[in-house]
Amino acid sequence: MTSLMVLLVLVVALALVFDFLNGFHDAANAIATVVVTRTLTPLQAVLLAGMANFVGYFAFGHAIAKMVSSGIIHMEMISTPDGKMVVLLSALIGAVVWNIITWIFGLPTSSSHAIIGGLIGAGVAAAGPDILIFGHIAIENGKMISTGILPVIAFIAIAPFLGMLGAMIFTVIILNLFRKMPHMHANQVFRYLQLISASWYSIGHGTNDAQKMMGVISLALVCGGVSQSLEIPGWVAFSCYAVIGLGTAMGGWRIVKTMGTGITKIRPTEGFCAESSAALVLMGTAHLGIPVSTTHVIAGSIMGVGTVEGARGVRWGTARRIVLAWFMTVPLTALCSAATYYVIIWLF
Repeated sequence: MTSLMVLLVLVVALALVFDFLNGFHDAANAIATVVVTRTLTPLQAVLLAGMANFVGYFAFGHAIAKMVSSGIIHMEMISTPDGKMVVLLSALIGAVVWNIITWIFGLPTSSSHAIIGGLIGAGVAAAGPDILIFGHIAIENGKMISTGILPVIAFIAIAPFLGMLGAMIFTVIILNLFRKMPHMHANQVFRYLQLISASWYSIGHGTNDAQKMMGVISLALVCGGVSQSLEIPGWVAFSCYAVIGLGTAMGGWRIVKTMGTGITKIRPTEGFCAESSAALVLMGTAHLGIPVSTTHVIAGSIMGVGTVEGARGVRWGTARRIVLAWFMTVPLTALCSAATYYVIIWLF
């Protein structure tokens, strides 16, 4: 086996490990509110989220996968196939290390932005800052599209704010519409409605998180000469969904507790509003091809429903830790991936 094939196998294997950790880490947020409100058991919620993820993939196509594979760095600036593989390998190692660190501390940070930061750091280490695609948001053929890292970085702040604002609006409307209904009756009604909102949110989750490693693997296959285009092979899609589902089933409960009880008290009414708002944001950004963080969006939405109950309804200490982790993700994974790239080059 040639060195290129060894690197390709390592990249694909590590991409699937990252996908597992994504499920272990991020996908728990797709089920946090329905589990904490006891609408579903953890097993039922995992099965619902997994099925809805597949619906998201077939419903929204591959815009985010294409963004990850071709919209972050100019991979053609790296002259050798082996060099391209080392960049991808370094990006994944940096992202995996960051995910493990934040999981240890129970922080719902972003696997999405970890891989973006990893690509930025490893790419700059290999070819300098000119390798970065800064990009823009534009309208082409009547459709709004985005390219490059600037929209992604901008939406680190914009996406959770939109989730928070939407959740506040939903909560105010719902509380006014159902203010005369006894709390016990309202909770029962919204436990059923949460099945719809959780499915809707999970479809949005599938359009984002499940596509990111597809983009990385498809890029690796092209760099390794196995594939001639960045189209997503069927086995890649199946593998990514299977692994992220396994990760969700095995590792999510620690962060479910932070998301469902650490920020604010969640009842079925609030859970419905938070999930509905987050779903709208995720589906909107999927149309733009912007790989936003499902974690950021649902956390912002949960803060929104807590804020409607009053500022004291939000545990701001937990919220500050989460926001700090959001903004640390891209620069720290970039540094980690750049260091990994230099170590690999030095060793080999």
